[in-house]
Amino acid sequence: MLRSNWLGQSVCVAVVCVLTVSAASADSFGTGTNQFTIDFVTISGNTNPTSGLGIVNNDYRIGVYEITNDQWEKFNASLPHPVLGDPASAYDNAPSWTGTSIPTNQVSWYEAAQFVNWLNTGTGHQAAYKFTGTEGTSGYTFATWSSAEAAGGTNLYRHKDAMYYLPSEDEWVKAAYWNGTALQTYANASPSDLLGGVPDPAKWNYSPSAGSEPWVVGAGREELNGTFDMMGNAWEWTESPWNDPGYGIASNRATRGGSYGYSSDTLTSLAVGRLFPFFEMADTGFRVASGVPEHASVALVCLGGLALLRRTRA
Repeated sequence: MLRSNWLGQSVCVAVVCVLTVSAASADSFGTGTNQFTIDFVTISGNTNPTSGLGIVNNDYRIGVYEITNDQWEKFNASLPHPVLGDPASAYDNAPSWTGTSIPTNQVSWYEAAQFVNWLNTGTGHQAAYKFTGTEGTSGYTFATWSSAEAAGGTNLYRHKDAMYYLPSEDEWVKAAYWNGTALQTYANASPSDLLGGVPDPAKWNYSPSAGSEPWVVGAGREELNGTFDMMGNAWEWTESPWNDPGYGIASNRATRGGSYGYSSDTLTSLAVGRLFPFFEMADTGFRVASGVPEHASVALVCLGGLALLRRTRA
């Protein structure tokens, strides 16, 4: 295993509002028995760190929960073909941890990218990630966009017109740790959520000892910006290359958040892992981010000083 961790690094009438998070919303995907929803919270681009990670100047949404086995299987069942591609090793494992509400796992970056592309194309949007060859065959291969097609002109992985995407490392970090003033060390909503200066393993699923396993998404404590399990449970793919400004196709991708099998050191805003995009790991999954729909943008502007409305799992 080549995992490594690096520690270092509205106006509405007369009401003006600067919010980090808006009310949660849910988008629907698929049809019939294969229909499912993804819950999102909106992260505002109005405030940002002055330097380093977490600078995102536009509003965007982040998934409240990690993608589950149930959502992954409904995606698979909706396709007229298998999820395949090159290299074959990126597509050859089923989840190690089963259970419908467990975060999906043993999923490569390339598989996560195909899931996100289906979210887009199934709702009439531009695919986020470029693949060449015939979909559903072993020759289906990831490629990069031109600078004219790329998000911001520089993110060669993501198409500029995509609605749904894997969060970049900046988007992931801001959603997890930004409190409107600074990046926190942990994603906790309140100091009382911490035990001995680190998160409590009863509230976030990390490993104070060996023998842990993932839990049902949302089983722990709600985090700073309305998410769950951005600390622990499963490592999460980000869209971003690890230490490669050239966006190499096969470059390591940054992973975030630690997992059930790692210590509290991996839960901090400074901790980042790396994996090759074809790796499938039992402790690695992903969550989805998205642009803000037009109607949601208007709602965000008009929220004013209303209290945040957060969805919680029953």
